[in-house]
Amino acid sequence: MGVTDPPLTTFRFEVVLDLDQPTAGLTSPLCDAAFAECDGLDQTMQHKTLEVGGVNDRQVHLIGPVTFGQLTLRRGMTDNLQLWTWFAQGTRPGSVLTAHGEVTLWAADGTPAVQATVTGCLPVKLRAPSLNARDGLVAVEELTLVYERLVVAAPGAAGGISIGASLDVSLGASVGVSASAGISGGISGGISAGASVGGGVSVGGGFG
Repeated sequence: MGVTDPPLTTFRFEVVLDLDQPTAGLTSPLCDAAFAECDGLDQTMQHKTLEVGGVNDRQVHLIGPVTFGQLTLRRGMTDNLQLWTWFAQGTRPGSVLTAHGEVTLWAADGTPAVQATVTGCLPVKLRAPSLNARDGLVAVEELTLVYERLVVAAPGAAGGISIGASLDVSLGASVGVSASAGISGGISGGISAGASVGGGVSVGGGFG
Protein backbone atom coordinates (compact mmCIF):
# COMPACT_ATOMS: atom_id res chain seq x y z
CA MET A 1 0.00 0.00 0.00
CA GLY A 2 1.38 3.37 -0.96
CA VAL A 3 2.24 6.05 1.58
CA THR A 4 -0.27 8.91 1.67
CA ASP A 5 0.13 12.37 3.11
CA PRO A 6 -1.56 12.97 6.47
CA PRO A 7 -4.87 14.85 6.32
CA LEU A 8 -4.83 18.60 6.77
CA THR A 9 -6.11 20.17 9.98
CA THR A 10 -8.78 22.85 10.27
CA PHE A 11 -6.76 25.26 12.40
CA ARG A 12 -3.75 25.79 10.13
CA PHE A 13 -5.13 28.18 7.54
CA GLU A 14 -4.92 31.73 6.23
CA VAL A 15 -7.55 33.97 4.64
CA VAL A 16 -6.50 36.94 2.49
CA LEU A 17 -9.15 39.27 1.08
CA ASP A 18 -8.01 41.87 -1.48
CA LEU A 19 -10.05 44.55 -3.25
CA ASP A 20 -10.18 44.31 -7.04
CA GLN A 21 -9.69 48.08 -7.38
CA PRO A 22 -8.00 50.62 -5.08
CA THR A 23 -10.59 52.43 -2.98
CA ALA A 24 -10.21 55.54 -0.84
CA GLY A 25 -10.19 54.73 2.85
CA LEU A 26 -9.43 51.04 2.32
CA THR A 27 -6.20 49.06 2.09
CA SER A 28 -5.49 45.52 0.93
CA PRO A 29 -5.56 42.95 2.33
CA LEU A 30 -8.66 43.93 4.27
CA CYS A 31 -8.13 43.82 8.04
CA ASP A 32 -4.55 42.58 7.49
CA ALA A 33 -5.87 39.06 6.78
CA ALA A 34 -6.68 38.64 10.49
CA PHE A 35 -9.65 36.28 10.04
CA ALA A 36 -10.00 33.54 12.62
CA GLU A 37 -12.85 31.54 11.08
CA CYS A 38 -13.88 30.74 7.51
CA ASP A 39 -16.85 28.74 6.28
CA GLY A 40 -18.91 28.43 3.10
CA LEU A 41 -16.54 27.19 0.42
CA ASP A 42 -19.00 24.94 -1.37
CA GLN A 43 -20.67 24.42 -4.73
CA THR A 44 -23.74 22.45 -5.78
CA MET A 45 -24.79 21.27 -9.24
CA GLN A 46 -28.50 21.53 -10.01
CA HIS A 47 -28.66 18.34 -12.04
CA LYS A 48 -31.66 16.88 -13.83
CA THR A 49 -32.84 13.31 -13.39
CA LEU A 50 -34.56 11.72 -16.39
CA GLU A 51 -37.02 8.87 -16.34
CA VAL A 52 -36.44 6.57 -19.31
CA GLY A 53 -39.28 4.31 -20.35
CA GLY A 54 -38.52 0.63 -19.85
CA VAL A 55 -35.35 1.33 -17.84
CA ASN A 56 -36.10 0.43 -14.23
CA ASP A 57 -32.70 -0.49 -12.81
CA ARG A 58 -30.91 2.87 -13.09
CA GLN A 59 -31.34 6.63 -13.42
CA VAL A 60 -30.10 9.03 -16.07
CA HIS A 61 -28.65 12.32 -14.83
CA LEU A 62 -27.86 15.47 -16.82
CA ILE A 63 -25.53 18.22 -15.71
CA GLY A 64 -26.97 21.62 -14.87
CA PRO A 65 -25.96 25.03 -13.52
CA VAL A 66 -23.78 25.33 -10.45
CA THR A 67 -24.64 27.42 -7.41
CA PHE A 68 -22.22 28.52 -4.72
CA GLY A 69 -22.46 28.94 -0.99
CA GLN A 70 -21.93 32.13 0.94
CA LEU A 71 -18.51 32.71 2.47
CA THR A 72 -18.64 33.62 6.15
CA LEU A 73 -15.57 35.18 7.77
CA ARG A 74 -15.21 35.96 11.48
CA ARG A 75 -12.57 37.90 13.35
CA GLY A 76 -12.02 39.46 16.74
CA MET A 77 -13.22 43.04 16.42
CA THR A 78 -10.65 45.84 16.80
CA ASP A 79 -10.58 49.54 15.97
CA ASN A 80 -9.90 48.52 12.34
CA LEU A 81 -13.29 49.22 10.72
CA GLN A 82 -12.38 48.37 7.12
CA LEU A 83 -15.12 45.78 6.76
CA TRP A 84 -17.73 48.33 7.80
CA THR A 85 -16.28 50.94 5.44
CA TRP A 86 -16.27 48.46 2.54
CA PHE A 87 -19.86 47.43 3.19
CA ALA A 88 -21.04 51.06 3.45
CA GLN A 89 -19.25 52.17 0.28
CA GLY A 90 -20.64 49.19 -1.61
CA THR A 91 -24.23 50.25 -0.90
CA ARG A 92 -23.90 53.54 -2.75
CA PRO A 93 -25.77 53.78 -6.09
CA GLY A 94 -23.56 52.72 -9.00
CA SER A 95 -20.85 51.40 -6.72
CA VAL A 96 -19.55 47.86 -7.26
CA LEU A 97 -16.66 47.18 -4.90
CA THR A 98 -15.75 43.55 -5.49
CA ALA A 99 -12.86 41.64 -4.00
CA HIS A 100 -11.07 38.35 -4.45
CA GLY A 101 -9.91 36.06 -1.70
CA GLU A 102 -7.50 33.20 -1.09
CA VAL A 103 -7.99 30.59 1.60
CA THR A 104 -4.81 28.59 2.12
CA LEU A 105 -4.52 25.39 4.15
CA TRP A 106 -1.10 24.68 5.59
CA ALA A 107 0.56 21.31 6.01
CA ALA A 108 2.05 20.19 9.33
CA ASP A 109 5.52 21.26 8.18
CA GLY A 110 4.34 24.84 7.59
CA THR A 111 4.19 24.72 3.80
CA PRO A 112 1.04 25.73 1.87
CA ALA A 113 -0.84 22.62 0.72
CA VAL A 114 -4.17 23.66 -0.81
CA GLN A 115 -5.51 27.03 -1.89
CA ALA A 116 -9.13 27.95 -2.61
CA THR A 117 -9.61 31.17 -4.59
CA VAL A 118 -12.92 33.02 -4.75
CA THR A 119 -13.53 35.93 -7.12
CA GLY A 120 -16.25 38.50 -7.62
CA CYS A 121 -16.86 38.74 -3.87
CA LEU A 122 -19.57 41.11 -2.62
CA PRO A 123 -20.41 41.73 1.05
CA VAL A 124 -24.08 40.97 1.74
CA LYS A 125 -24.17 40.84 5.52
CA LEU A 126 -22.07 42.34 8.30
CA ARG A 127 -22.82 41.55 11.92
CA ALA A 128 -21.52 43.34 14.99
CA PRO A 129 -20.48 41.37 18.09
CA SER A 130 -23.00 40.21 20.65
CA LEU A 131 -22.25 42.05 23.89
CA ASN A 132 -22.66 40.79 27.44
CA ALA A 133 -21.20 42.49 30.51
CA ARG A 134 -21.23 39.22 32.46
CA ASP A 135 -18.69 37.36 30.36
CA GLY A 136 -15.17 38.00 29.18
CA LEU A 137 -15.37 36.62 25.65
CA VAL A 138 -13.73 38.22 22.64
CA ALA A 139 -15.99 40.56 20.64
CA VAL A 140 -16.38 38.93 17.22
CA GLU A 141 -17.60 40.54 14.00
CA GLU A 142 -18.96 38.44 11.13
CA LEU A 143 -18.86 39.15 7.39
CA THR A 144 -20.88 37.21 4.81
CA LEU A 145 -19.87 37.31 1.13
CA VAL A 146 -21.33 35.99 -2.09
CA TYR A 147 -18.87 35.05 -4.83
CA GLU A 148 -18.95 34.30 -8.54
CA ARG A 149 -16.25 31.68 -8.90
CA LEU A 150 -14.40 29.08 -6.86
CA VAL A 151 -11.01 27.59 -7.81
CA VAL A 152 -9.29 24.88 -5.77
CA ALA A 153 -5.65 24.12 -6.58
CA ALA A 154 -2.20 23.62 -5.17
CA PRO A 155 -0.66 27.00 -4.28
CA GLY A 156 1.07 28.51 -7.29
CA ALA A 157 -0.52 26.06 -9.75
CA ALA A 158 -1.62 27.50 -13.08
CA GLY A 159 -4.69 25.32 -13.33
CA GLY A 160 -6.90 23.92 -10.63
CA ILE A 161 -10.44 22.67 -10.33
CA SER A 162 -12.64 25.62 -11.13
CA ILE A 163 -16.28 26.32 -11.77
CA GLY A 164 -17.50 29.83 -12.54
CA ALA A 165 -20.88 31.45 -12.21
CA SER A 166 -20.03 34.12 -14.76
CA LEU A 167 -17.55 34.84 -17.55
CA ASP A 168 -14.69 37.32 -17.80
CA VAL A 169 -13.87 37.26 -14.13
CA SER A 170 -10.32 38.28 -13.29
CA LEU A 171 -8.76 35.98 -10.75
CA GLY A 172 -6.14 38.28 -9.27
CA ALA A 173 -3.57 37.03 -6.81
CA SER A 174 -2.11 37.96 -3.48
CA VAL A 175 0.32 36.66 -0.96
CA GLY A 176 -0.73 36.56 2.68
CA VAL A 177 1.52 37.35 5.58
CA SER A 178 -0.27 35.74 8.48
CA ALA A 179 -1.84 32.51 9.53
CA SER A 180 -4.65 32.06 12.00
CA ALA A 181 -5.31 29.09 14.19
CA GLY A 182 -8.33 27.99 16.09
CA ILE A 183 -10.78 25.23 16.76
CA SER A 184 -13.82 24.95 14.50
CA GLY A 185 -15.41 22.88 11.72
CA GLY A 186 -15.12 22.85 7.94
CA ILE A 187 -12.32 24.95 6.55
CA SER A 188 -12.31 26.99 9.72
CA GLY A 189 -10.12 28.24 12.45
CA GLY A 190 -12.30 29.43 15.41
CA ILE A 191 -12.75 32.75 17.00
CA SER A 192 -9.57 33.95 18.51
CA ALA A 193 -8.07 36.35 20.91
CA GLY A 194 -4.76 35.28 19.39
CA ALA A 195 -1.24 36.03 20.51
CA SER A 196 1.26 37.23 17.93
CA VAL A 197 4.15 34.88 17.24
CA GLY A 198 7.01 35.71 14.92
CA GLY A 199 6.48 37.34 11.54
CA GLY A 200 2.77 37.92 11.54
CA VAL A 201 1.68 34.38 12.34
CA SER A 202 -1.10 34.46 14.90
CA VAL A 203 -2.07 31.47 16.99
CA GLY A 204 -5.53 31.65 18.52
CA GLY A 205 -6.73 30.60 21.88
CA GLY A 206 -9.97 30.72 23.81
CA PHE A 207 -12.27 30.25 20.85
CA GLY A 208 -16.06 30.35 20.92
